[in-house]
Amino acid sequence: MGKFLGSTFALYFKITCMLKVGVFGVGHLGRFHLNNWKEIDNIELIGFFDPSDTNAQEVQAQYNLRRFETAQELIEQIDIADIVAPTVYHFDLCKTAILQSKHVFVEKPMANTMEEARELVTLVKEANIKFQVGHVERFNPALVEAKKFNLSPKFIEVHRLSQFNPRGTDVSVILDLMIHDIDIILSLVKSPVKNVFANGVHVLSDQPDIANVRLEFDNGCVANLTSSRISLKKMRKMRLFQKDAYISIDFLDKKTEIIKYKTPEDTNVFSFDIDTGHGSKTIAIAAPNVPDFNAIKMELSLFVESIIENKSTQVSEIDGYCAMEVAHQILEKINRNQII
Repeated sequence: MGKFLGSTFALYFKITCMLKVGVFGVGHLGRFHLNNWKEIDNIELIGFFDPSDTNAQEVQAQYNLRRFETAQELIEQIDIADIVAPTVYHFDLCKTAILQSKHVFVEKPMANTMEEARELVTLVKEANIKFQVGHVERFNPALVEAKKFNLSPKFIEVHRLSQFNPRGTDVSVILDLMIHDIDIILSLVKSPVKNVFANGVHVLSDQPDIANVRLEFDNGCVANLTSSRISLKKMRKMRLFQKDAYISIDFLDKKTEIIKYKTPEDTNVFSFDIDTGHGSKTIAIAAPNVPDFNAIKMELSLFVESIIENKSTQVSEIDGYCAMEVAHQILEKINRNQII
């Protein structure tokens, strides 16, 4: 009977609960968040805080949404703080919200320094609230599809190249772009990082704009990462090599390709025979149909689900902290090498 009443209450809560959301920072990415919050069930969008009058006027005109004069005033009115402000403001906004028992979604990186990140991890644990870091590439359709295959990589090659945009230069290319891939790799390898080798160059900003990194893990996996925000074309590709399989993931074009030895379960795939020197093997090349969905809406919806159903968040404060920790190890290596 108790179990039945518990499940009934959970269902009632899920149907009737309206969570109040406030968005902190309504620049380029913040407006994507606004668009998606308006489409998510069980959500009431209360308003936004942004010190920029230009941003505020544009958002008020487009969304007819209330602008709060202070972050504190908005935090008092909401259940969820969605923090899309520049990185230097993440810690103060997160801490203020957590201390008032508000759930927090914060864009990556979760904080500006490791000391701030450590304090946030402690605060989240003490407050017993839901906290998710916006590593949106975890929800890229191409990666979601690839993860249906048994991924156990031993070698990883990543290229994340972007054209220069002054908007992201408040942090290095490591914390701006590469941290996406660091987070994904840590979630796939599930092994401590043993060694970090890194080189980087300041080109158009005061922070490294291009970097090459080699991560060696305790389980023997090796990952090579190249990130640049001064390229002439965009590229966001990850290649995974493991026993009997090669997996290619194109985050930009949302395509996944799997090349492996053919099994009886592999039907309707292109295949061909090769001579391995130890007999003939049949190779199968699969290009699964990748469903097209909105990754930002997906991450925000799952965050809401974690609150309503009291489940773990998809990208926790621990995940965000671990990605930052590796990113800062990389930055220390670059600074030590004094390549500028």
